[in-house]
Amino acid sequence: MFVNRDGQKPRSHILDSGCIMMNDTLTSDVIGQRVAVNGERATVRFYGPVPPVAGLWLGVEWDNPERGKHDGSREGTVYFQCSHPTGGSFIRPNKANFGVDFLTALRNRYEDEPEGDGKKQMVTIGKRPVETIGFDSVIKKQSQLSELRDISLRSCAVSRAGDKGAIAEVCPNIRVVDLSQNLLSAWDEVTEIADQLRHLEVLDLSENKLRFPSESPSPARTFSTLKVLVLSGTGIKWVEVLRCAPGWPVLEELYLKSNDISISERPADVLQTVKVLDLSSNQLIDENQLFLIAHLPRLERLILRDIGISSLRFPDAGAGCKTSMFPSLQYLVVDDNRISQWSFINELDKLQSLHSLSCLRNPLTVGSGARTNLQFIIARIGQLRTLNRCEILPEERRGAELDYRKAFGKEWKGAGGHQDPDKNRPSEEFLAAHPRYLSLCRKYGAPEDGELKTQQPFLLKNQLLTLKIKYPNHPDQRFLEKQLPDSMTIQKVKGLLSRLLKVPVSDLLLSYESPKMPGREIELENDQQPLEFYSVENGDCLLVRW
Repeated sequence: MFVNRDGQKPRSHILDSGCIMMNDTLTSDVIGQRVAVNGERATVRFYGPVPPVAGLWLGVEWDNPERGKHDGSREGTVYFQCSHPTGGSFIRPNKANFGVDFLTALRNRYEDEPEGDGKKQMVTIGKRPVETIGFDSVIKKQSQLSELRDISLRSCAVSRAGDKGAIAEVCPNIRVVDLSQNLLSAWDEVTEIADQLRHLEVLDLSENKLRFPSESPSPARTFSTLKVLVLSGTGIKWVEVLRCAPGWPVLEELYLKSNDISISERPADVLQTVKVLDLSSNQLIDENQLFLIAHLPRLERLILRDIGISSLRFPDAGAGCKTSMFPSLQYLVVDDNRISQWSFINELDKLQSLHSLSCLRNPLTVGSGARTNLQFIIARIGQLRTLNRCEILPEERRGAELDYRKAFGKEWKGAGGHQDPDKNRPSEEFLAAHPRYLSLCRKYGAPEDGELKTQQPFLLKNQLLTLKIKYPNHPDQRFLEKQLPDSMTIQKVKGLLSRLLKVPVSDLLLSYESPKMPGREIELENDQQPLEFYSVENGDCLLVRW
């Protein structure tokens, strides 16, 4: 509550929407409150006179620093401080919207909107889609507030809970709440709302600049059913996460993007139920800090986009061994980082449960050699089933591993490798750089001298292959011998054969045999892949069926 210097409530103007616009004097209690001004959000950092201009002013720090004009100083006097040199402004109190209570926002969105005026919108909280205002359907299905289950109050200027017990009385069945981009300023305000939602499972608080308590806050019952919590862009620090975490006893998904977090200590008896953790865009995190969360027992999905990481090494596991860290981790996202060394990828093969990796827009996965490098990632991580959200098919893994085996064959042989398994003892340096190489030799056989090639397959894309072409279902058809570039896609090979045989492309099925693998026939299933993808070589036989 705001009071003026006489101890009375300040005069305020309540708009039709329920928003409070102050038009009288305030007290220092206003400092730290969140406000909206013409659609932009800010935090009040100062209240008082700013000579020589008459009257009282609010000094605000904008969420968007481009909206401001200065750092809180005027004519040599520091009135408040900002984290950005242009993040501050002075505004008159009557220009600031201090927001509405939870129920006012709820009624504005779900009761007052004329039927048919709203458009259906979907927002995603964690991994769950939530319908916001498709009022044709929402009003029909959820005509009474007491029936609401999933709600979105995104950007509705919510700043407080309102009258005690009112939320529990009006809408007791809410399970999913999107409160992102509102005017909440303290964790205590969030607790007052959540304490009245006994079935709350999903809560999105992203982009509310919140003050968190200095001591352990709410009892566990307040968030006793909460499974998904989004705190991205709230300003929370790691120590505050751990301080609040005892109040989240069944939490499964925690999103902490863009908070300048530095992981300062290991979670002890908290966050033990978390399966999904998003630490994206926290540039202070390094590999040593990640080891502090490496023993969360149920962590299955770790999202590390844009944290600036470039190296990784699990100290408890040597080359070819598995680490005890991140025992349940299945899905790792490291997009938009600085990964340029193969040692990073080699370390990922040490993770016991990893089967999905996304590493888009890293130095290792962009540029002229990107396609080859993606194949090498598949070859270096043996249990990987999905790369950059694309399924790795068995034939793709086989082609990637064969290419990798041949690409580094000369290096292997020069390091002491040998076709005789009893003499195949490459140096420790080679095995450190290529931990899976020996297992690939056991899987496919050691590379023969004739198939060794240098590690620059993308420079050989115009190499011509001499192939025999046979027709198993048409023995009367005379076989051909053709020279084809190994970069030629299966689709183009089919086009060539279609013209030669007068058969529609859609009717053609291709496979090949190699004298190095007698009795085996490899299907060429993916029309978009080149011959080299399937490790087709000189002297192999292309089998054509229709």
